Amino acid sequence: MKTLRHNARTASCFFLMAICFCCLSWKSALQQEKLDGTWIPVKQEMNGKTLPAAAFKGQKLVIADSTYTFTAESVDKGVVKRDQEKMDIYGREGVNAGRHFTAIWKLENGQLSICYNLAGDAYPAAFDTQGRPTYFLCVYEKSEN
Repeated sequence: MKTLRHNARTASCFFLMAICFCCLSWKSALQQEKLDGTWIPVKQEMNGKTLPAAAFKGQKLVIADSTYTFTAESVDKGVVKRDQEKMDIYGREGVNAGRHFTAIWKLENGQLSICYNLAGDAYPAAFDTQGRPTYFLCVYEKSEN
């Protein structure tokens, strides 16, 4: 009888873990679906200073599954890997080919905020660039196109 209860508890634990894993995978897939698309910068900040809108006019970020294309003065393409609120960005083509950036991100009220550490040596702890010359914050809104 004791073995039967132990096996039932073990089976219950595996079942709950499977449900949690499926829910996390489903949530991750939904978040990815929300991130996929074209994003236009509405605010940029570096070292605590807000950049003028003219500095990012015409820029756009396109996310499709695990790839990105960033268009500014030139086109930058690569791979983006997400894990909850963290990102690892690997440049494959363009001026950032071969570079690795770390970042944190959040999606709130239709805006995607990404705080990049351009040194790539650690993830930013907050969406704050003050006193951190290698941190770059960009707030995007999804394009309707």
